[in-house]
Amino acid sequence: MSVTLLAGTATASVAVASEGPAAAPAAALAPTAPVENLIVGYKSSATEASSNSAAADDATAKGKKAGKKAKFDRRLGTGAALVNLGSAVAPAEAADVMAQFRADPDVAYVEPDTRAYATAVTPNDTEYAKQWDLFESTAGMNVPAAWDTTTGSGVTVAVIDTGYVAHSDVAPNVVAGYDFISSSAYARDGGGRDSNPADEGDWNATDGECGVGSKASNSSWHGTHVAGTIAAATNNSKGIAGIAYGAKIQPVRVLGKCGGSTSDIVDAITWASGGSVAGVPANATPAKVINMSLGGPGACGTSYQNAINAAVARGTTVVVAAGNSNADAAGYSPASCNNVINVAASNRAGDRSYYSNYGAIIDVAAPGGETRRATDTPGTVTTPENAILSSLNAGTTTPGAEIYKPYQGTSMAAPHVAGLAALLKSANSALTPAQIESAIKNNARPLAGTCTGGCGTGLADAAATVAAVTSTPPTPALENTTDFTIGDNTTVESPITVTGKTGNAPAALKVGVNIVHSYIGDLKVDLVAPDGSVYTLHNRSGGGTDNINQVYTVNASSEVANGTWKLRVNDNASGDTGKIDSWNLTF
Repeated sequence: MSVTLLAGTATASVAVASEGPAAAPAAALAPTAPVENLIVGYKSSATEASSNSAAADDATAKGKKAGKKAKFDRRLGTGAALVNLGSAVAPAEAADVMAQFRADPDVAYVEPDTRAYATAVTPNDTEYAKQWDLFESTAGMNVPAAWDTTTGSGVTVAVIDTGYVAHSDVAPNVVAGYDFISSSAYARDGGGRDSNPADEGDWNATDGECGVGSKASNSSWHGTHVAGTIAAATNNSKGIAGIAYGAKIQPVRVLGKCGGSTSDIVDAITWASGGSVAGVPANATPAKVINMSLGGPGACGTSYQNAINAAVARGTTVVVAAGNSNADAAGYSPASCNNVINVAASNRAGDRSYYSNYGAIIDVAAPGGETRRATDTPGTVTTPENAILSSLNAGTTTPGAEIYKPYQGTSMAAPHVAGLAALLKSANSALTPAQIESAIKNNARPLAGTCTGGCGTGLADAAATVAAVTSTPPTPALENTTDFTIGDNTTVESPITVTGKTGNAPAALKVGVNIVHSYIGDLKVDLVAPDGSVYTLHNRSGGGTDNINQVYTVNASSEVANGTWKLRVNDNASGDTGKIDSWNLTF
């Protein structure tokens, strides 16, 4: 199977007062801006430390000595006194009043009541104003407010794509990757797999070169565009801002001339997440997030699913693009795989982008933009301002000068969510891939426009999601961890009783299954709803593969949520046994 890229054209803290002399030198506390209030810490032995009236008298007296008004306002939670100067006064005038307090042996410290500001100020990147997808209230992903909490530091994001063409706005955040294209003809680098993930260009010189119906095209430099959206250097006075600009990008090359093969991509997923691939050195910086803005027609195969399951089991969140065929994403891979975050594209008005795939298996939407309207001539660029601007290269075949260019596609939507996943993992390192997916979906906001066919839970919202994982513990799944032995030719059931839910189960009920068994081809695994309805999760596939460790998505919207759900496992052969180790439900 060959796959292709999916893109078209407050308050400062105050030290507790000590009994010694005031330790802070005047120079360190000198105001540098107009001051309206002072914070005065009295020694605990002073009457003013406990008496508001004494503190008020003291403030008035010291103000008079300095020729200014000074009035006790209130007591802070630390016990310090807030002294109001009547209005904002010049730094020198405030310093005169502060000098009176400093001269008093009963005063432990005095400092100006300075102002604090949100740190997520507008980046100084020269093209940032064009990045509507990050900040516009209608259809942007509300990223700047998340930067107050996290920028993605400590997290590596693997971009499994065309590789990376050198770009100064991305280079500061790039770590060593790998080239997994095994065919030298498709790789265009004179050899097979190697440690250099440089993008050598994916152009097609003639129509039909890559199969019936394929068209001649220039190099896309697709992986570099994706990488810029995730983690372009930010506040460097050039170019664009990356969503997780504190994170690192690991370029993993799988797409070259005429796309890429499943076998290469499967190995890339394994290696990027820290697994072992024969003949390839171990990954020194395994990724906690993988972005795959690629795909092709057909349901998810076992090869893809096994690689993804193993990556998730290692703690790596896998984000995939839904596809650009304006069709049900269930018919495309790896979008149809379980254990991934499947991302549809939305436009600047908040509608589903005209090209984006849709359906019940979509998890969430993110900005993918539109370089043209649906009614415009295909191949034209009529609305570049409504697409996703990112880092690129001007070369039509081999690399040329670095540039910035707008693209559209679910390829552009997926890295928005990969960047968000990096922000979440950085903010709360204990989060599992399932918890990251749940947080992104549960904190999405409704699309401002419409989404015919289904766009998951709505538009991903960075600030809301980061706030959710940092302010409260993630909501655990309902889980049964009791072992249930699976004998030869037997059927066993493990129950979970659900209470406190309102209405029906969701259309995308997540069923996490962990079965230890030495031959999963023997097994049929079903989810049994409280009313007895049966949903088959696994039906005697996989042959002699060991174990099932997978999250399945079930459309259970016709089922009442409350009641006893069961995981039913039937073994229909002899010679191999195992157990239900655990399973869970995430509503």
